[in-house]
Amino acid sequence: MTPRARLNCWDYQGCERGPGGRRSTDGARCPASHCDALDGANGGINAGRSCWVVADTLCAGTPSGDYERKIHECRKCSFYARVHVEEGLASESTGELVERVRCE
Repeated sequence: MTPRARLNCWDYQGCERGPGGRRSTDGARCPASHCDALDGANGGINAGRSCWVVADTLCAGTPSGDYERKIHECRKCSFYARVHVEEGLASESTGELVERVRCE
């Protein structure tokens, strides 16, 4: 049995703003898609599976602000819940992810 592929946020949301996405070249590329400090976190490409710690991701089509502003909404997001369920105890802690982004 092959392991199930891990979706990145841009795949899950269908926004097409991830690497190579149709809308990634129109100046609206999502910051999570090029945050290489988080590449591999929770099994994702760049911050594709840790988007909640990246400032100004394009949630619902508008920049979401910094971590402190957006985390309350992210915790209600079905993708956020999915990552945590899929990763279980192996999920990287939000505190560790925030520190990795700050060191970028």
